[in-house]
Amino acid sequence: MPDETVLASGLVERIGLNGARLHYKSADNTVSKELEVPDHAVALKAITGLLMDSEKGVIKEASEIPAIGHRVVHGGDTFSKTIIIDEKVKAKIREYFSLAPLHNPPNLKGIEVAEQLFPQAKQVAVFDTAFHRTIPSRAAQYAIPTSFYEDHHIQVYGFHGTSHKYVTQQANKELKKESSKIISVHLGNGCSITAVKDGESIDHSLGFGPVNGLVMGTRSGDIDQSVIFYMIEQLGYTAQEVSDILHHKSGMMGLTGYSDLRDIEEQAEKGNRQCQLALDMNAYRIKKYIGAYAAAMNGVDAIVFTAGIGENSDVIRGLVCRDMDFFGIKLNEEKNKERSKELRYINAEDSKVKVLVIPTNEELEIAQQTLELIS
Repeated sequence: MPDETVLASGLVERIGLNGARLHYKSADNTVSKELEVPDHAVALKAITGLLMDSEKGVIKEASEIPAIGHRVVHGGDTFSKTIIIDEKVKAKIREYFSLAPLHNPPNLKGIEVAEQLFPQAKQVAVFDTAFHRTIPSRAAQYAIPTSFYEDHHIQVYGFHGTSHKYVTQQANKELKKESSKIISVHLGNGCSITAVKDGESIDHSLGFGPVNGLVMGTRSGDIDQSVIFYMIEQLGYTAQEVSDILHHKSGMMGLTGYSDLRDIEEQAEKGNRQCQLALDMNAYRIKKYIGAYAAAMNGVDAIVFTAGIGENSDVIRGLVCRDMDFFGIKLNEEKNKERSKELRYINAEDSKVKVLVIPTNEELEIAQQTLELIS
């Protein structure tokens, strides 16, 4: 930075699962290997080990790094801006564990491991909730007694904000429109959809915590609250057990036994009806939100698919965009099946609504915000 040159990139996937794999790429080296990765701390140590490797690395020593930007999912109503991390910030991130149990704990672990490995660097937190602070009260407040909002700050906070902000900015540059209505669909192990009008988030599928909305890898998405009461009062589950089921054992995992969409698509192709049903349910939920957000914005100029599944699964994109001609959404099937790491259109020529696949770049967005803060 600030010339945005990528010295190295990579990821560790399937953390905590069989077949975990580390991918690493620099100008002169490419590494892809299986590892035993039981948790995020092991993954981060493996990554930094490669970054400072004498042969394959791009950093000679830890002191070369002045700052490290961390994505933190839930900042509650405490954090609305990017901030340098100290003990008070870490305590607040820990306080919000219950609101984002899949994310805030490994987010904090990443910070703690980075502090050990890069003791001279400033640690910076970039909160996913920040982009959604523009959601108006009619969409952000729940229809429960107002005291819960005023006294306990229970409201829609929204997530994946770093990703939604980045891809909608890219879409606006591409569309060259002064006023735009974009629906951003972030599909990964965690999934969310955002209505973005003139660059601002005005509604979002995730809310107080990151478990509602779309069907996710292990999270249920929207569910009738009566089911929760029934599970506790009639089936004998504790509140903590129900929370664990909805966060860790539901979604695509609960429906199929698989949390990785690649496994589910493979099984559906082989004739597994439950896996096909899960794919249909997943797409159906997304379609319903697209309809709702088109109504909320009185139209839509573009649908943007992003994140691991959104960028790579032509199956899900095809199911979502099928039979959507009433909304002016028509897919070019051949373009949809193409693979690319670049921004691309996948809509038919006569589609009134543009359909784009835009690779998210949360790392760049975080780097930009981190640099801006320490400069």
